[in-house]
Amino acid sequence: MSREKIAILGGGVSAMTAAVYLTEQENWQQKYDLTVYQLGWRLGGKGASGRNAQMGERIEEHGLHVWFGAYVNSFRAIENVYNKLNRPSDMPLSTWQEAFKPHSFVVLQEFIDNEWQTWPIDFPVLEGNPADGTLDLHFWQLIEMTVAWLRKFISTLEEEVSLHHKKTKLQTTKRRDRSLLQHLATQVRQAFDDVEDEVEDFFQSAHDELREIWSTPSMLSQQLQRLVNLRATDKDLSDSKDRLVVWYLVRKLKRWLNSEAIELLDDNPNIRRAYVCADLGIAVLIGLIKDKVFSKGFSSINNIDFKAWLAKNGANKQYTVESAPVRGFYDLVFGYVDGDFEKGDVEAGVATLAMLRLMLCYRGGVMWKMQAGMGDVIFAPIYELLKSRGVKFEFFNQVDELLPGIDQQGNHVVEQINITEQVTLVDESYQPFVFVKGLPCWPDRPLLDQILPEQAQLIEQHNINLESFWSDWANVYQTAFGQPLPTKTLRRGVDFDKVIFGISVASLNHLCPELLQLDSKLNDQATKVKTVATQAFQIWLNKTDEQLGFNYSPPSEERPILSGFSQPFDTWAAMSNLVDKEDWPSNGPNNIAYFCSAFGCETYPSKSHHNFPTEQKAKVKENALDKLRTEMQPLWPSVYNQQQFDWSVLYAPAGDVGEQRFDSQYWRVNVDPSERYVLSVTGSSQYRLATDGSIFANLYLTGDWIQTGVNAGCVEAAVMAGMQTSRSLCGIPSKISGEDGFEPDGA
Repeated sequence: MSREKIAILGGGVSAMTAAVYLTEQENWQQKYDLTVYQLGWRLGGKGASGRNAQMGERIEEHGLHVWFGAYVNSFRAIENVYNKLNRPSDMPLSTWQEAFKPHSFVVLQEFIDNEWQTWPIDFPVLEGNPADGTLDLHFWQLIEMTVAWLRKFISTLEEEVSLHHKKTKLQTTKRRDRSLLQHLATQVRQAFDDVEDEVEDFFQSAHDELREIWSTPSMLSQQLQRLVNLRATDKDLSDSKDRLVVWYLVRKLKRWLNSEAIELLDDNPNIRRAYVCADLGIAVLIGLIKDKVFSKGFSSINNIDFKAWLAKNGANKQYTVESAPVRGFYDLVFGYVDGDFEKGDVEAGVATLAMLRLMLCYRGGVMWKMQAGMGDVIFAPIYELLKSRGVKFEFFNQVDELLPGIDQQGNHVVEQINITEQVTLVDESYQPFVFVKGLPCWPDRPLLDQILPEQAQLIEQHNINLESFWSDWANVYQTAFGQPLPTKTLRRGVDFDKVIFGISVASLNHLCPELLQLDSKLNDQATKVKTVATQAFQIWLNKTDEQLGFNYSPPSEERPILSGFSQPFDTWAAMSNLVDKEDWPSNGPNNIAYFCSAFGCETYPSKSHHNFPTEQKAKVKENALDKLRTEMQPLWPSVYNQQQFDWSVLYAPAGDVGEQRFDSQYWRVNVDPSERYVLSVTGSSQYRLATDGSIFANLYLTGDWIQTGVNAGCVEAAVMAGMQTSRSLCGIPSKISGEDGFEPDGA
């Protein structure tokens, strides 16, 4: 029996996840022949990182990469990789627990009275391994967990407003509302034996038509929690009164908030922040019930932007809709069309489900920090495992075009794949790693000693970027050698039987024009699922965060991950944990700061505009300099002297002074089609296809841009996509947590 040949195009998270699961069966090599075709010298896609040998083997990323504790599938996949790889115990990052550390300290920025105020949040650490969690939550389970958080904030607010002599006694007068409280009382009494005297009196007054009904916000939130605890257990959606009780109680709490807390918000950050969180939770609960998400699914509210949906469901426009948590979420998903910060757009269903999962489903820390570069922690071990299993890797293979055909059964298929061979290797295969303190890592540039010397010399002389869509390498090569770069054609039935397309969605127009002409749904996906360019810079510092003036560290002394700040570069992460993973001299830096955000770019020129990346990167440098010159003072006040940034805090070569010290730092722009971040703009999820959703029988799409049950640009969506691709091909894995998240629960 001949083996089925599978061509994997691209080496990002999804493609590599698919390869890992395809090779899980012990006899997989009797069934499949896998070859990965990768542009340039490294795996990783948008998550690629490199080590700069000229600068202390420092880690240079595409941006900031942090995993969330709710990334159930991602942690299952990477735990499996580390376990199967079974690195020696004396090797750096030999286990996934060494490669990832839980992180609980998140910081948001509020702009109040024309100044930035810091909102530090130290999330509770929850026991457990993220890989053992679940994203498969029933409607009532989501409500239950949301109400648990709401109760916490209501309790805080009741205590705070009472100190200001505000009302905390609530009365119910309407007959319909009384009947809902009667339903609540009946349900709670039947299930709980330990009803407090005060609550029992409240329930009795609800049943006694002659008595007035009085309660408190904390009492209402407590009884609401009891009811939803019951429904979360039995998952019964049949009684509409349950939903009406939730609807009534949260709206009553909302009216109390607006009457007693609003006038205190500007002057009391504790009240304001608790109000924002409570109001956000109430708006979500109202929206989920009013829009019948339980029966229509989260996809039913993807026709409206998240902020607009919150406002529609009563969220305070001034304090909540434009609050730090909401702005921070848009920053997290780079949710700005064309990188225009005035054009925020994220589908309400995608955003709501994502926020609920991130906050309610995490294990360990709410976030997990990688303890080296993403290439080192994720893609190096994946490569090692796949290589040991017999997967073939063809580096420096630039995919140019996929061409369609018809098979003997009359099915549309991918008939051939055209590839440019970017370089000629000295030996038959490329050995991609450098070792930094014993850890296998991807370098920040190709290892030229493995490339024919005359080509290597040209690459170095012309500073050729072999990963760039706009590279002029073909012209340089043609001029030098009098002939074009060599190409090859992969043919169906000879070189491949099936194709995994793991290159990002913005590349479809460039690589698959003939396929798009034949498949209207694939064409819709290519045009309706949008992407955005991103920008990032990293600086190495001589001072600690406290010496810079940031003094909000929690008892754990975790370094901050901050968002919701001024734009661009609304996100900052203190990454001093990576200093010892790099290879600096004894007088090297003692701190690192990462910054990232969306990047404004509406149009992208043709491949012949070779200077485009350089032009855009220059804009990033100026944006970064502006950030340091004028914007960081609210966070790093000790670095400014008479409003001037002290450039000496940057670690730089001796002799560099002033702004010149920034020249030795790192910055980049991600404008390439395969690097741009995948957005979830309003109404776009309906155009996302399943992995086998095209008309081409042998084509499998994979990436965070297909239909996954997350439908947002992130590692978890990418891993889920890779798992779905593998399952479509070989049946493994059988279960993917959360993939039905947009489907209704019924009733």
